[in-house]
Amino acid sequence: MQTILTDFYSLESYEKAENGSFTAHIVLNKDHDIFKGHFPGNPVTPGVCMMQIVKELSEEFTGQKLFLKSASNVKFMAIINPFETPELKLQLDINESEEEVKVKNTTSFGETIALKMSVNYKKLAK
Repeated sequence: MQTILTDFYSLESYEKAENGSFTAHIVLNKDHDIFKGHFPGNPVTPGVCMMQIVKELSEEFTGQKLFLKSASNVKFMAIINPFETPELKLQLDINESEEEVKVKNTTSFGETIALKMSVNYKKLAK
């Protein structure tokens, strides 16, 4: 899997449900340089990084190179501190058409929902 977030997280496991949705389990790298600047002494996972993780997992699960067209209902509901909650569960409901991929995502740790969003990606030529 090609990623621009080198060593930012690791995909530990994933399952595909019968309805085509995926549940991915990732672990954030608390020692990554991003957390040294965001924010010193109080590390917070940047929202844009979470959005990139969803894109990269969607690419992995569809086998498609994707480009973000739009995002809606993006709700950051809890702070993701990589030292306190490095293990995240991402639910990805993926619907593909010929030209695009629509993904509904819910990201959580434990019983806490941290992120909800709907995104539309354009399929790019491989």
